[in-house]
Amino acid sequence: MANIITFGELMIRLQPYNYERFVQADHLEFSFGGGEANVAVSLANYGLDAAYVTKLPAHAIGQAAVNSLRRYGVDTSMIVRGGDRVGIYFNEKGASQRGSVCIYDRAHSAIQEASAADFDWDAIFEGVDWFHFTGITPALGPNVVEICKEACKTAKAHGVKISCDLNYRGKLWTREQAREAMTDLCQYVDVCISNEEDAKDVFGIEADNTDIYGGEINHEGYKSVAKQLADRFGFEKVAITLRESRSAVDNDWSTMLYDGTDCFFSKQYHLHIVDRIGGGDSFGGALIYALLSGKSNQAAVEFAAAASALKHSIEGDFRNH
Repeated sequence: MANIITFGELMIRLQPYNYERFVQADHLEFSFGGGEANVAVSLANYGLDAAYVTKLPAHAIGQAAVNSLRRYGVDTSMIVRGGDRVGIYFNEKGASQRGSVCIYDRAHSAIQEASAADFDWDAIFEGVDWFHFTGITPALGPNVVEICKEACKTAKAHGVKISCDLNYRGKLWTREQAREAMTDLCQYVDVCISNEEDAKDVFGIEADNTDIYGGEINHEGYKSVAKQLADRFGFEKVAITLRESRSAVDNDWSTMLYDGTDCFFSKQYHLHIVDRIGGGDSFGGALIYALLSGKSNQAAVEFAAAASALKHSIEGDFRNH
């Protein structure tokens, strides 16, 4: 049985080759990805026993999605088969001063139309040490909020540690919907992963003297955000990614970990980005691995920052190493 469970939506990723725009492209690159799937692949790449839970159609495209995880050693035995659609996202990579564009086509996907009865969480969490999900998954609909809540309640009953990356997606739900659902779900969470923009969008928590759009970092402000999150929800740890955008392809990247008392900052990396999608997921996977491996807080945040910096140099959602 897997030691780590992640739960979410695995999607088809379609994007123009090179840096073409959608309106220029006459063929698209086909791959798979999704926040929690990316984390599962990271953990499997570190040699841990990681399983991914979702719902996918029983047709050939659903099987291709399953196979995309199996090739990296992720346990897919608990994926529920059923429904009609695999969700799609179209990605147009940014360059220089032109930002990236992401268009979702995920309505009526198998996981979006799933029910709580699809998942036997007691069986899934037998012998498990860690459960990870993101704020993208409950954003799929009220039914998926309930599935996530059942997962969290059952994980707690089995003594499983829970991590959540807030990952607010304004294309999927409103700030008010996110705040209501995530306030309920975060009562079960031990390790919260966020950035300042997510903390502000979901919970209205923001740092003083920090411009999240202007690229300037104020460490004291981030300490304040982490402390406010921990104080509100009782998180054991809060991890925050710090991105300073110079252009679409040139970013400064560092991370922070708060343990309820002290803050630990990683070194800063100067990134020339090949593909930024999955960078935050690579951070989450590396952080989970580091914490499960018994690394110190400083070593954990350094390891996770380095892993996520490396992911920015690699094409694809979950080709992390």
